Amino acid sequence: MNIYLIVLLLLLSPSALAQDFRTPFKDCNLTGSITIYDYRHKKWIISDQTDDRRPTLPASTFKIINLLIALETGVITDEHTLVKWPGSTDTTLYGYRPDIYKDLSVKEAFEVSAGWAFIELAKKIGREKYKHYLTLAKYGNGNLAENGEDFWNFGPFGISPHNQVLFLIEVFEGKTPFSKRNVEILKKVMINPQMGTYTLRAKTGWTRVDGLDLGWWVGYIEQGKNTFFFATRVTKPRSVLNPDFGTCRKRITKAVLQQLGIL
Repeated sequence: MNIYLIVLLLLLSPSALAQDFRTPFKDCNLTGSITIYDYRHKKWIISDQTDDRRPTLPASTFKIINLLIALETGVITDEHTLVKWPGSTDTTLYGYRPDIYKDLSVKEAFEVSAGWAFIELAKKIGREKYKHYLTLAKYGNGNLAENGEDFWNFGPFGISPHNQVLFLIEVFEGKTPFSKRNVEILKKVMINPQMGTYTLRAKTGWTRVDGLDLGWWVGYIEQGKNTFFFATRVTKPRSVLNPDFGTCRKRITKAVLQQLGIL
């Protein structure tokens, strides 16, 4: 059984130590964990040590490294490269988010999380190049046995919250196997709406596996002289209706960051 354990390593005050990071998950009727790294103080804050190291499908958070690989391999020139929609132009055929089924720039596809666009890029990248760059970047468990193009949504490929954060730190530090130019493009694309004095770069993810809904929100917040990296992952049985599942990924993260005085 998972035991929620807050690792604060001298970072927090005694009052902060009393905070219970389980409450935001309970309020959303979800299970999961949040992993945070305080860059300036080199401190980890982990709500569940076991879940922190457990790999699962990255879902659309994979678009972060997918964008870098597409750039590095020359499949796309920059974030403005247009991805042609391969299907019908009759949007009435698509009941789910019909507005995304059209030609989109890579930047637009990232922002609206148009999975089809990144599947089109994956067809051009090829599995061998994925293996090459994922190994160099130390991203995920390396298992690309899934036959479908979107191995980040289905199959045995997986990444842990801890690994997600470590990769984001390397993006921030410019230590990935990708060019400085391509990393700077990614950083621009990842920017979420400005929040006061904070700059937030992040990506959501949502897939379904083994009868569960699996949701992510990963990214980092630049606040003055410090940067905080985070990876939040939540799950629920698909049989349990929860219309707030999508919004709760962000709600839980922001609640914990507020408890810590980061937001």
